Amino acid sequence: MSEVALELVDVHRTFRQGERELKVLRGAELVVPAGEIVALVGPSGAGKSTLLQIAGLLEQPDAGDVRIAGESCGAMNDDARTAVRRDRLGFVYQYHHLLPEFSAEENIVLPQMISGKSRRDARVRAGELLKTMGLSERGDHRPARLSGGEQQRVAIARGVANLPAVLLADEPTGNLDPQTADHVFNYLVDLVRAEGIGVLVATHNLALAARMDRTVELKDGLLVPGA
Repeated sequence: MSEVALELVDVHRTFRQGERELKVLRGAELVVPAGEIVALVGPSGAGKSTLLQIAGLLEQPDAGDVRIAGESCGAMNDDARTAVRRDRLGFVYQYHHLLPEFSAEENIVLPQMISGKSRRDARVRAGELLKTMGLSERGDHRPARLSGGEQQRVAIARGVANLPAVLLADEPTGNLDPQTADHVFNYLVDLVRAEGIGVLVATHNLALAARMDRTVELKDGLLVPGA
């Protein structure tokens, strides 16, 4: 059996709006093995972003546990959770959030140096990732000089720069036209397969979801197999 990259165990999350309780997650459970790409679908307001926030240790569940590469994170203090986010988790969002004053290469180098890698080693890794993403000739370009698809490919490379166990992506191609989205997704698949990363992708794009290994739907606070 493949190593488990991400596991959600009986996760609950309730929000209170005045006197009203909104139960967003009611015991959600999920296992994402290393190297598997899972689509997370569901209508707007179903709680997909909340689930990603909890999976990314950015928000605490009311009950349940998040396990990253087999390690329970439920009882960790803030410093320990920050370390796991830095070293074991990668994030890609709908908008690339690249630092505009730095080049593509520097945007990939910085998170590695924050994690303790030397500048030299970080640049080697950034160069390898840029090559994998078809951007070898664009490494010295700042984000403003890159196309939307190129910016998002840099963001994906940055998300896996520290060799995370898990990559969490929230509508990673949502700002792109269909042809560019398809192109970027192909690069994403090739990269995470090569790196053996478990991936959870929240998306409204059912055609994109159909190209992933499997789909789970967030329905009534639970994760169920998608169509």
